[in-house]
Order: sequence, then structure tokens, then C-alpha cells
Amino acid sequence: MTVAFLTRKRRRAAVALGAVSAGLLVLSACDKPTPVATVTVGSKSVNSEAACYSDDKEGLPPKQIATCLNEKADHSISVDPSDKIRFGVDPEIADNGWTIFLGGQAAEPEPFKKTYRTIPASAFFSTQTGETTDNTQVTIVENSGKTVKGIWHFELKKKDS
Repeated sequence: MTVAFLTRKRRRAAVALGAVSAGLLVLSACDKPTPVATVTVGSKSVNSEAACYSDDKEGLPPKQIATCLNEKADHSISVDPSDKIRFGVDPEIADNGWTIFLGGQAAEPEPFKKTYRTIPASAFFSTQTGETTDNTQVTIVENSGKTVKGIWHFELKKKDS
């Protein structure tokens, strides 16, 4: 009777050890989620993890930056040109600084260092030549001015009047 009791105890210990080992293996295979960027118009919001992201001090390699800036947005939101668009980023993005890109080009000279900003929607629906457009891809780029750590894409779709 004692032998059966010890066997059952050892079996439980082996099962518990196996479950813990399997759990640790699964957790080690998981990627850490990237910081999130959010676009809000009125009461509607879309948020996204980065399309490309690097935790390294060196940031993303230049070749990957060029490729990633040309990717299409997976997330979109409808916007009336009279709306205000609110951009929000996680604090760790703001700590490094972030810039809004339009059509793969920086739309501002210096990285912004706060977690939140508001821009009139009308600024996003006209081209440099003065033509109007019905949709615009806005890209948020986490950059310190020297390195790019992350890139988030959003599409702004003009609401029908």
C-alpha cells in the first residue's frame, strides 16, 4: 500500500513539473507586444501595434525602415474634414519622440515628445499641389531624430458629405 502511495505522489510531481516546464516553454516563445498608437475621431478610435518595431538601441535597420514605410495600413477610420483627429501613443513612444509621416515623408521637422496631440482633419485631405483626396495614409514613426524604433500605419477615409 505504501508503494502505491509513493508512486501516485511521484506521478503527480512529474505531471506538475511537466506542466510548469511546458508553460515556461510556451511563454519563452511569445513575443513581447509592441507599444500601441491610437487615432481617435469623435467617439471612434482605432489602435494598432507597430507594423515594424525594434527594442535594440540601434533601432530598425535602414533597409527595413524603407520597406516598412511603404506598407499599407491595416487600420482605418472615417473622418469628416471638419473633425479634429487625436493621436495618442504609449509613454515609451513619447519618451523617444514621434513624428507623423504622410505618403512616406515626414510631415514635421522635429519629433514630438508628448503622448497626445490634436490636429484638424482638413490638414490631411489636401495634397502639396492643392488637390483634395478622399483617403490618406498617416504613419506614426517613433524616432529620436537619429534612430527609428517603430512604425504604425493608419488610413484616414474622408466621410461622404
